[in-house]
Amino acid sequence: MPALDVKALLHQLVYDPKNPLLFNNGFFVYYFALFLLLYYSFRHQVAIRKWIFCCFSLYFFYKASGYFVLMVIVSAIVDFIISNLIYREQNHHRKKALLITSIVFNLGILVYFKYTNFFIHLSKDLFQAHFNPLNILLPVGISFYTFENLSYTIDVYRGEFKPVRKFGDYLLFLSFFPKLVMGPIVRASDFIPQIDKPYYVSEADFSKGFYLIVSGLFKKLIISDYITLNFVNYIFDEPARYTGLECLFAVYGYAIVIYCDFSGYSDVAIGIAKWLGFSIQTNFRSPYQSKNITEFWRRWHISLSSWLRDYLYIPLGGSRKGKLRTYLNNMITMVLGGFWHGASWNFIIWGFLHGAALAVNKLWTSNTGSIRKQLDSNGFIQALSILLTFHFTCFCWIYFRAANFTLASDMIHQITGNFDLSVWRAFFSNYKPVLFMILLGYLLHAIPDGFPERVVLRLQRAPLVFYVVALTVFVLVYGYFKTSEQVLPIYLQF
Repeated sequence: MPALDVKALLHQLVYDPKNPLLFNNGFFVYYFALFLLLYYSFRHQVAIRKWIFCCFSLYFFYKASGYFVLMVIVSAIVDFIISNLIYREQNHHRKKALLITSIVFNLGILVYFKYTNFFIHLSKDLFQAHFNPLNILLPVGISFYTFENLSYTIDVYRGEFKPVRKFGDYLLFLSFFPKLVMGPIVRASDFIPQIDKPYYVSEADFSKGFYLIVSGLFKKLIISDYITLNFVNYIFDEPARYTGLECLFAVYGYAIVIYCDFSGYSDVAIGIAKWLGFSIQTNFRSPYQSKNITEFWRRWHISLSSWLRDYLYIPLGGSRKGKLRTYLNNMITMVLGGFWHGASWNFIIWGFLHGAALAVNKLWTSNTGSIRKQLDSNGFIQALSILLTFHFTCFCWIYFRAANFTLASDMIHQITGNFDLSVWRAFFSNYKPVLFMILLGYLLHAIPDGFPERVVLRLQRAPLVFYVVALTVFVLVYGYFKTSEQVLPIYLQF
């Protein structure tokens, strides 16, 4: 019997592709408890504290992705060396060659794992080439830590950031487990200066961390997962089987699913970082409250949109080279941003639609002047703008979620050509719990931006028993809605 227990324990400690380690995994509770114990014990010994963090972060990634953890280590070694060579190099051409080496290395890895089979299929379609798809597994989180590597070496090349001299500092930045798997994409200039600071968590930090973790888990595990399993998945899988009304609400459902899923996971990551003495910038700010598509991209996946702006859109010329070039730069940035999400024509279409919308919005902004100011001061027009922006975003989500172009077309066809309000009563009766969850998700999204801060101020004065009761209530609610089928985070595939 003891041998069986040891075997079972060892099985829990190794990577299981069917049960990767994530924040919503039961094993994470034990992992995080042990990590906190060691981290807090050595909180005043910075060098030991760093390596505890590195080791636990790398183990977390191993439990989430297996031996792909070696790629994080290798990429950290390569970019650590190249960044220091760039910093010391005085010759401009050699410095640029080093930067190109880093870009080719990082993008080469990303392209190989993520886009090889896409280009194989493309070559077969265009040139009748006889290449067979390769059996390539996509490493978890590769899109996120690749962009962090690139921003680091580019910042060093630009002279905006001095590279770290200790490899452990860079490894900690890259492997920091709260954000390693699904972001947010963190800049070295924001994160690395925090590494050597004395460990200190104020009451405000603890309260904010608690709020972000619990609210984030609620959005992801209860709202997003429930709507996904009970409604969105099977309608998007076969939209032609369902009425236009069902398809339309599936689109509305997916809009709140992807928001609750990704913003929820980001909030948990930011909240855990708060408890560990690190500040990570907000990644979402009520994006569906945006009055235009430009504002939407200032509120949605902020770490990605700001990365694309600083390292792609501005280097292409931004808005400095005339209107036509500005529109082209917007289009290139958004199409590549769409392609970043996955090797699929649907993601390219999604990016193209957003790029076109950004161009239209810039054209409107630059040519309306005083009329636009009058319209912006009109409450009805503002509400209409929010409604139009939201529905355009929802339309784009169809291409983002559908597995292929055919299914996206079927979804649009059902909504536009097979829409019948007479089925509303039966629809409402069958999907009442799902509709309630969708409504709850949108109500939470509609909370004013300043509300969480007021909650955190109140939490600072709350006794410890309140936190225990709040956590217990959350666990009970989660237990009620929990299903046997695990719903992996959406952005885990990117």
